[in-house]
Amino acid sequence: MKKIFVLDTNVILHDSSCINQFKDNDIYIPITVIEELDRFKKGNDVINSNARDFLRSLDALSSDSMLNGGAPIDNGDSRICIRLDTPLDDVIKKNFTQITSDIRILNIAYTVAKKHDFKNVIFVTKDVNLRLRARSIGLKTENYNSKYVENLSEMYTGLKVVDDVDEKLLDALYQKPYEIEPSIFEQEDTIYNNEHLVLKNGSKSALAFLDGKTRKIRRIQPATCFGVKPRNSEQAFALSAMLNPDIPLVTVSGKAGTGKTLLALAAALERKRYYRQIFIARPVVPLSNKDIGFLPGDIASKLDPYMQPLYDNLSVIQNHFNETNGHTKKIKELIEEEKIVITPISYIRGRSIVKVFFIVDEAQNLTPHEVKTIITRAGEGTKIVFTGDIYQIDHPYLDSQTNGLAFIIEKMKGQKVYAHINLEKGERSELAELASKIL
Repeated sequence: MKKIFVLDTNVILHDSSCINQFKDNDIYIPITVIEELDRFKKGNDVINSNARDFLRSLDALSSDSMLNGGAPIDNGDSRICIRLDTPLDDVIKKNFTQITSDIRILNIAYTVAKKHDFKNVIFVTKDVNLRLRARSIGLKTENYNSKYVENLSEMYTGLKVVDDVDEKLLDALYQKPYEIEPSIFEQEDTIYNNEHLVLKNGSKSALAFLDGKTRKIRRIQPATCFGVKPRNSEQAFALSAMLNPDIPLVTVSGKAGTGKTLLALAAALERKRYYRQIFIARPVVPLSNKDIGFLPGDIASKLDPYMQPLYDNLSVIQNHFNETNGHTKKIKELIEEEKIVITPISYIRGRSIVKVFFIVDEAQNLTPHEVKTIITRAGEGTKIVFTGDIYQIDHPYLDSQTNGLAFIIEKMKGQKVYAHINLEKGERSELAELASKIL
């Protein structure tokens, strides 16, 4: 039976093409949502772009029937309708004393559901609190999950451990050309392009990866980058992928203290001569979800607290050398000459991303649409590295299954231009590792 989906504003701000996800069903847009979108349509962030795109799409569909039964979409099998404000229902009045925009939207959804005896009417919102309020008054609700990872326990880690490898093959990896054929494995097809391998036989072992370009297993030699030396095999894999010019897209996931951002910065500095600039960006999402306007000072002062972790990692690299060392001076010069640019992700919009080593930190706080926007802007000679922890979400409308970093890992695995590694072992300090495990 056909359903009616009543959409909240945050659904549209998350995905401007959301009306295409409810095929063969009717969609109701509360007039309050249109009012809220009007406030979001100005700006350079993705949500501003989504607001404008949706309003343009709605305008193209608009007809006299938009307020009278709805305009046809999806070849006429579905209809979209704008629902005008209605007097507050007694249930709403009784339970919610402060009438906000959320409550007005909730009132329209409740009125529609009541008209249809609460059958086949579903209120769709990404706001957890609003879903709880809706359920408390008998409304059916859903989170909007058009793009999500189904099974996190089986998420691609970018790493396989292979035991009992023929000793002769291990020896061959230590001799030129340091590669072997993947056909030696019974399950060759289960190894993804650029997947990392720990090959073992007793006391012998080798670190390798399946080269997506040649489809041969090549040995990895741990490399020191700008004074940063990998402390475990996973970090060696991460550096190898970030230094490989044939892999323009890399993701590095892992909990706090595993060295994701530090390794990315070290790799960028090591390869700087091949790139016009190094962009280091992160989304501005404070832990309390407060707007940056709550902080005093000009825009630089407001943004500094969010960018400070990136400066901290640069300081770690600089501290490997004394003040007179050329590397230390070079980092300072690169920042002063804007060869290294540290900025919020929203400030990257509109910039030319050609021949750039682009590091996106805290990528788990980006939506799938935002990461797609970033990747599709990559020009010739650009390398993009996304780092983050899919379980540490600060964004109010994202979770471990719907964030952009998890989405890239799930969708891009196996592509010749992509590599991923999940860092398990914390290297920040013994205290940090202990806290991560037991607290």
